[in-house]
Amino acid sequence: MPALRAGDDGPMVSPTQQPSPARQAPTAVDDIPADWPALWQQMLQLRASGHAAAPLRWCARQGWQLADEGSARRDELFQLYKPLLDARHAPGAAPWLVAQLGQSLDGFVATATGDSYYVNGPHCLLHLHRLRALCDAVLVGAGTVAIDNPQLTTRRVPGPQPTRVVVDPAARLDGQSRVFRDAQAHSLWVCDTHHAAAARARLGSARGPHAAEVLAVDGLLDAQDAQQGYHPERVVQALAARGLRMLFVEGGGMTVSRFFTAGVLHRLHLVVAPVLIGQGRRGLRAPAHDVMADCPRPPARTLSLGEDMLWDLDLSGHRPGN
Repeated sequence: MPALRAGDDGPMVSPTQQPSPARQAPTAVDDIPADWPALWQQMLQLRASGHAAAPLRWCARQGWQLADEGSARRDELFQLYKPLLDARHAPGAAPWLVAQLGQSLDGFVATATGDSYYVNGPHCLLHLHRLRALCDAVLVGAGTVAIDNPQLTTRRVPGPQPTRVVVDPAARLDGQSRVFRDAQAHSLWVCDTHHAAAARARLGSARGPHAAEVLAVDGLLDAQDAQQGYHPERVVQALAARGLRMLFVEGGGMTVSRFFTAGVLHRLHLVVAPVLIGQGRRGLRAPAHDVMADCPRPPARTLSLGEDMLWDLDLSGHRPGN
């Protein structure tokens, strides 16, 4: 597969990878606490209407809180998703972004060939689907679509389907990926205005409530600096104009890194799996610093997800260059 770079004038790229029978999907999660499903339903109710019943209650100073005593695991999971619930309830309706990356102990999201089935285990996959269900839209880069051909649905959990957003500034994809064709949820193909006509031609004239469409963004590509690629903040603005303000940046590593460097992420969930890849596609790429004192050290907490360890990083104080 040719490399995908935002400013390339290279050929279109088709999805190249389908899960093979040899790649066994992670098994189902069988240790969900008995009091979690009821809380999850109230979280979904809160997402839909802005209101929730017990065991959730709103506190002016502390945001959404649990009003009863439950299992320790239920409470841990609630704290993981609480920032999303609080942001949805906050006044002003400003865009709010969470990103997730699953990577190996040595910092790779896939092998050198692009194989990522499966870096993380079933608990992490379940977590991904919960994030999708709680957000208005899930974003991935063109490279993820070309290599993984994902569905980006909530099939592992009860909950609504988010709008699926593919960030492909130079319209390198051929429009045949599942996310554009399966009609399971609405999809947006985000590209620079100069490439929008080509993208629309590849999608054709499909109709229906879940038909994919092209979202053209003026000035998405950086005309002065090809190495910069594109402006993530303009993607955020364009989606917010459509009422999509709770955004989940799911991958891949380069896309998450671009949004991180742009300073538009509020939360990052970095899930580390107990596996060593040795060489492959890098995970998070942060701006380099010469001395440790200048390196960002955001507030963090950890949560075990089966054999994986999730680092929940609070990036609300992160800005470009920090």
